[in-house]
Amino acid sequence: MELSTILRPECTTCATPGSKKKVLELISDIVAAQYPTLSSQAIFESLLAREKMGSTGIGNGIAIPHGRLPDIDHPIAVFVKCLEPIPFDSIDKQPVDILFALLVPADQCQQHLATLSAMAEKLSDKTILKQLRKSQDDAELYQVITQ
Repeated sequence: MELSTILRPECTTCATPGSKKKVLELISDIVAAQYPTLSSQAIFESLLAREKMGSTGIGNGIAIPHGRLPDIDHPIAVFVKCLEPIPFDSIDKQPVDILFALLVPADQCQQHLATLSAMAEKLSDKTILKQLRKSQDDAELYQVITQ
């Protein structure tokens, strides 16, 4: 799957959320702004429910929060670069500055896992990660992550 089919430029942002809760709220608000039929609160609760099962902070400053929503028929992604790293309970105990969030239809578990795996692999590329961290604005960030 091409990342550009699930990640809109409007869902890619550089921000300073300050905390794990705030970045999950930011992600929820971004999705709700782009998909008005979805509730920001329902999105937030889905992401938070997954985090309560265990942190999605995979190490090296990266987190991949994700959740399932019954009201969508295709995956929706959000990419956030935190201008200041935030505590995220990551497996390596390091703060997070790169987040790829994924929301999927409740019945698409296999596609969901494949997309998360592909993104984790992409973010493990040191060259891409360096370019993402050097990105100066939302447009550049989108270009780097979708290339």
